[in-house]
Amino acid sequence: MTGISLLNLEVVARQLGLLHELVPRAVRMAVLVNPANAPGAESTRENTAEAARALGLQIQVLNASTSREIEAAFADLVRERAEALFIAADSFLVSRGAQLATLAARYVIPTAQPTNREFVKAGGLMSYGASIPDGYRQVGVYTGRILKGTKPSDLPVVQPTKFEFAINLQTARLLGLEVPPMLLGRADEVIE
Repeated sequence: MTGISLLNLEVVARQLGLLHELVPRAVRMAVLVNPANAPGAESTRENTAEAARALGLQIQVLNASTSREIEAAFADLVRERAEALFIAADSFLVSRGAQLATLAARYVIPTAQPTNREFVKAGGLMSYGASIPDGYRQVGVYTGRILKGTKPSDLPVVQPTKFEFAINLQTARLLGLEVPPMLLGRADEVIE
């Protein structure tokens, strides 16, 4: 729906910062993007590079647009000794949440994915992003205004007001991570 933004790319700095708070020893982070989604991949590369500089992190970009390429990307990040993985906000990568969580557990790599609580429930370490249910609600409100006669061109772009942060404590324990109490207090969902 035009006019609704989930700010996925705009909150990359916050997402990367939260991952760094969970894994403060991590200096080398890998970023997984889908090259088949060129605009999204490029924006993620640019935003993570800028956020990484501000946090003093090194970034290694990995590409995957198939399940097989995801497996190869994990082998690459282990070979390159990445200490954490940030997964781009991409519909293909979000749909592969269970595979990504399984590989993260196998390779013992702290992993974050934006806007995907299912990823955290499947065993991923954390997610942070705009609330998808709230975004759907906003689409309904926006659609209702159009159906009542408002021209779409007269409506502003609606930005999210609700963000969700989920942490999987069981995964954190398996990774040997101590989750700071302040970070736990900020989480909307903590999976034990």
